[in-house]
Amino acid sequence: MAKAVDSAYRAIREGILAGTFAQGSHITARQLAEATGLSRTPVREAMRRLDAEGMISLIPNRGAFVASWSDSEIEQIYELRVLLESFAAQTAAERINDAQRDRLKDLAVEMTHLVEQRPVDVEAIAEVNDKFHKGVLEACGNPRLRDLLGAITEVPLQLSTFRRYSVDELRRSAAQHAELVAALTVGDADWARSVMTSHIRSARHTLLQAPVAIPIEGIG
Repeated sequence: MAKAVDSAYRAIREGILAGTFAQGSHITARQLAEATGLSRTPVREAMRRLDAEGMISLIPNRGAFVASWSDSEIEQIYELRVLLESFAAQTAAERINDAQRDRLKDLAVEMTHLVEQRPVDVEAIAEVNDKFHKGVLEACGNPRLRDLLGAITEVPLQLSTFRRYSVDELRRSAAQHAELVAALTVGDADWARSVMTSHIRSARHTLLQAPVAIPIEGIG
């Protein structure tokens, strides 16, 4: 039973993050069971877990709805990211070890390579980006900060941020990763903080200014 619940949880969560289940949409246990190929019992339990995490809202007498966010709420989330992740980058510049730095460098190179591939694989880029940001948090050596950010960075992912990027914006994001690695390599905390601040603010502007997802996979 536990494995079935975990499978249902992962499948529904991934569907939300990928945009398969759109923000604000009404979802039912029957619909999700059919989509995941699982029975309704583990699906219902998974829905309760997702409700506790804020990914969906279970409303009495109305049903379940995928969570949605206003522009104002997204602004606030990104401001929190600026404060927390820029501090993490600053701290990482002072504490990072060779293995952590090399790992971030490899991820930055991989992202640059992915950005230049055609068609652009948005899912692969998003995965590398996630690993990179988690690597910075690991390098700062503050588990509580990592947990705090884990709770708020799902929202930008859910909004499929990278699907709204043009190729030039993807290149800019990759270049910012590379610049952050350079700052971490020389141990310049102020530089690292500045790069991370610019990186997150530019992502916020891209997200809020793009009214619809750009079919970037088709750009050649």
